[in-house]
Amino acid sequence: MNKKILITGGCGFIGRHLTDELLENGYGVRVLDGLVEQVHGEEAPERDGRVDYVFADIRDRDALRAALRGIDQVVHLAAEVGVGQSMYEIARYVGANELGTAILLEELIDLPVERIVVASSMSVYGEGLYRDDEGELQRAVRRVPKSIGPGRWDPTNPDGRKLEPVQTDEQKPVDIASIYALTKYCQEKAVLIFAQAYARQAVALRLFNVFGPGQALSNPYTGVLANFSSRLANGQRPMIFEDGEQRRDFVHVRDVARAFRLALEQPQADGHVINVGSGRSYTIAGVARLLAEVMGVPGIEPEILGTSRSGDIRHCFADISKAGELLGFQPRFLLENSLGEFAEWVSRSRAVDKGAEMRRNLEARGLVT
Repeated sequence: MNKKILITGGCGFIGRHLTDELLENGYGVRVLDGLVEQVHGEEAPERDGRVDYVFADIRDRDALRAALRGIDQVVHLAAEVGVGQSMYEIARYVGANELGTAILLEELIDLPVERIVVASSMSVYGEGLYRDDEGELQRAVRRVPKSIGPGRWDPTNPDGRKLEPVQTDEQKPVDIASIYALTKYCQEKAVLIFAQAYARQAVALRLFNVFGPGQALSNPYTGVLANFSSRLANGQRPMIFEDGEQRRDFVHVRDVARAFRLALEQPQADGHVINVGSGRSYTIAGVARLLAEVMGVPGIEPEILGTSRSGDIRHCFADISKAGELLGFQPRFLLENSLGEFAEWVSRSRAVDKGAEMRRNLEARGLVT
């Protein structure tokens, strides 16, 4: 008999693609989703007739208990997402992410669910991994907010020399720089601790910047590509904090969905924290320009703000060798080869630009310097 998977947050961007991935591979799927308006808007989500749906907040114990009935494995995606917003809507993020996970785990105590795969985030690393000019890896780099600014964005060693960013592996110590990152780390640790205590299997996937068709284009606190495409679709310049030379790893949502399926299937992944990215790095300004070109508006240059947001880091991109070893994962859809499909989807979608509103909210609270 095919296994049945519960996807919490399954109507979201990653959840919808994961649903397709699991159905295509013979799994039964049930979705639990609270349909947060900031993410989903006011329209009811499209339903797949092959999927069971429970529309409720994960903190609703009765609904959660019903959703878990007959489930073999759980993928826990349900979370509030956004570094900037988490810095002022603290109770909202802690309540949904930490308390929501705690309630899920309590409900699992007496159920025969064999494996839980939880979505964590690259944000738990804080700054990524660096190498100094003597070739030594620096695993505890942190920028001091009062010391950064125009011409001084990159981390340096004590002598003031710039450090070279390199791929970040799972051995890099966690260094929490935002409330969102704190809640994601709590989610992954709670799931792993629970699994060890109750003889279950668990895997935590630390996702880097996920992109692809289906992103919430009108949510300014979601992925950077969604923000940029919303601005460009409305004839506005993408807004970039700092100088635009910060580097990130972009991984396609279909690759992410496949990684979650593999994390459910591979026995050797049990108990591990695993990066899921492309293994490549891209400058944010370069991505904005490439997206403008693909969307047919190459003349719209990004607006380089020259200011920093509280909780932001400079460089972080993934070492995915562990994902290859434990999951058999390799990315198939690289950013430079997949933006055309993304741009075509944006052109058919409604994108309400709320970037300026996001910026005002952060500036009003002193979170931009």
